[in-house]
Amino acid sequence: MYVKFKEPFRFEDTDHEGVDLDLDGLTGDVLEKAQEIIFASGKPVRGMAELSKAYCSQVAAFASKKPVELIRALPAGDYNTIIVRVQDFLLDGVLEAQKTQ
Repeated sequence: MYVKFKEPFRFEDTDHEGVDLDLDGLTGDVLEKAQEIIFASGKPVRGMAELSKAYCSQVAAFASKKPVELIRALPAGDYNTIIVRVQDFLLDGVLEAQKTQ
């Protein structure tokens, strides 16, 4: 899924129009790696990791093959759009699993 930024964003001398989030290409191993990185960083995660912006920004970085610093440096509107897309993806799987129980 391509997320187009409201305006081009300059990061490390490169302009970015948006990012392609290949969320369907992620594996459980990648999600666990994202969780390990966040826990090791000391960033607070309360409750479900899927609701943590720090966790979701790391997942977005893996899904887009971009540095997490780019995701975190985005203007708030674009950052929140990406976080919500990742949360929707992750939580859809949780809700589907709950339906089958």
